[in-house]
Amino acid sequence: MCILRLLTLVVGASLWSQADAFAPRMGCSKVSISSVSSFQKNHKFALQMSVEGDFDPDAISRAKEEVDSGSVRAKFRALYKFARPHTIRGTILASIAGTTRALIDTPGAIANAKWRTMLPRAFIGMVALVLGNAFIVGINQIFDKDIDEMNKPFLPVASGEMSKKAAWIAVVASGAFGPILVGKFFPQLLFRLYCFGLLLGGIYSVPPIRTKKNPLLAGLTIATVRGFLLNFGVYYAVKDAIGATFQWSPKVSFVARFMTIFATVIAVTKDLPDIEGDKAFQIETFATKVGVKRIAQGASLCLLGNYIHAVLTGVVSNTGVYNIIPMVGALFLLSVVSAAYGAQALPWSLDTVTDKISIIVIILWAMSLWTMMKLNFKACTLSNLDHEVDV
Repeated sequence: MCILRLLTLVVGASLWSQADAFAPRMGCSKVSISSVSSFQKNHKFALQMSVEGDFDPDAISRAKEEVDSGSVRAKFRALYKFARPHTIRGTILASIAGTTRALIDTPGAIANAKWRTMLPRAFIGMVALVLGNAFIVGINQIFDKDIDEMNKPFLPVASGEMSKKAAWIAVVASGAFGPILVGKFFPQLLFRLYCFGLLLGGIYSVPPIRTKKNPLLAGLTIATVRGFLLNFGVYYAVKDAIGATFQWSPKVSFVARFMTIFATVIAVTKDLPDIEGDKAFQIETFATKVGVKRIAQGASLCLLGNYIHAVLTGVVSNTGVYNIIPMVGALFLLSVVSAAYGAQALPWSLDTVTDKISIIVIILWAMSLWTMMKLNFKACTLSNLDHEVDV
């Protein structure tokens, strides 16, 4: 109980200090946030938000003026924001985790690896994944421009930092060069899966299909791309690179299952801060149909259930399949942190999110899931290590 209270305090401190830094960008007074929390501003978070999501109209206007003045730095900054950095970080970490997992699962792979050929190929694979990510998030910004002007005015297409023409150039280039790289350097199966992922990411945003208008199809699309295809694809690519035969194993099955469920939760909760804009443009999401508070509560329960399933998988597995300490210990700790974080955020997850403090906390809670996903990748990678692997 003492540990739970300590974790709740630590997580709560992070949440409210971030809210204090975020408040001025949403037009909230410092006093209103201080009435909720006595924690100091988190300046690092404020700096990060100025890059990934600045709601301050003056800051958005200044960024647009810098681009219009011809500043190369401002244009690269807009391109960086266009690629949605938090999704890129998740993609890169998933790649590292999948690569580590595949090498460890293959006896002798690390000792006998031909690094001079493997490292460049791994880099090319990473670039292809980042290009695929840019294509998916970029085409979404093009077709969601009107909605983003209300929900995410900091995004470069919505704010005017990047013209639609420039956005289309970036999207077409990403959608062209990504498949070319995969087709040239990787097996045909991965090429087909990569193109399938781009197709799913495209029809998520592009009319007339536009699966994002159906909450079930939207959730399945994101979970498939970010949960299954990403993790399976990286693992398969590494196995192919080292000349090993791919086989489903308890470790691979667990990670694919665990991260797909987690990606499904992210797919649902990412719409929570956007409920007002989605309603205005008649976009049906689980949040608009069920309500923010119920979705947040349900998502927290799903996360807790997913962590319980992960811990039980480690407990009942045969000896030597997993490294039991990170498999059970680390994932159990993450489950407690997740529950504690949810307990802090949910009282503020109102069914109507017009209150700006509520919007802040919902955004921070949804963003925290990306941090949790990164920690999950690390924990799952450590859980695959065992002391008897022949490297």
